[in-house]
Amino acid sequence: MKLFAHPGASSFSVHLLLRETELPFDLEIVNVTEKTTAFGGDYREINARGMVPALELEDGTVLTENLVIAQYVCDTAGRIDLMPAPGTRERFEVMEWQSFIAAELHKGTSPLFWPLDEDAKSFVRNRISSKYRVVDDALSRKPYLTGSHFTAADAYLFPILSWALFFKLDLSDFPNIKDFLRRVGKRPSVLAALAAEGPGLISILCDEPLATTQRGSAPSVALQA
Repeated sequence: MKLFAHPGASSFSVHLLLRETELPFDLEIVNVTEKTTAFGGDYREINARGMVPALELEDGTVLTENLVIAQYVCDTAGRIDLMPAPGTRERFEVMEWQSFIAAELHKGTSPLFWPLDEDAKSFVRNRISSKYRVVDDALSRKPYLTGSHFTAADAYLFPILSWALFFKLDLSDFPNIKDFLRRVGKRPSVLAALAAEGPGLISILCDEPLATTQRGSAPSVALQA
């Protein structure tokens, strides 16, 4: 298999899952602005939409879209801890969070990449904050979105939340999100993926004790480029 990705983009979630499952794959970096691959090819010949991720299978089939590729990777590897068995309530819970991340967080944060004026940026930041509250509340009850262990939903959540650090958004009211970013940022799969593609849009919270203070009074956080 070959994964086409851009450093720190949402494609990082698929890269992370490939590292978690230890499935063999090649990585090719895409310039999403120029729509070219690392070897100078026209990326639109791989994915006509020009977006990452894309996963090229051994038979030449190309899968696109984070949620679809995540299911393919986890099911192929037989990792029901990452993506529970089809038809189960647990799988629907993971998919529910994936859909929320895609619609509300991923697309909700994306406008900050655009050349907006300050009023528009303020509107986007305020709207994102309300979605962060939903996630922070969920993470106040458990370490990961659906319970005690890491799933494909968390793999998608990590890079999208990490964009908050890239844009220097204030996370002081969301201590559980910061704890999540620290926790997932320590995973060997995350470190391996970052080493392979470069940090790009992703920053890792420096290692420090997890927040134990009440909401709104979390300790200050240093960032590692």
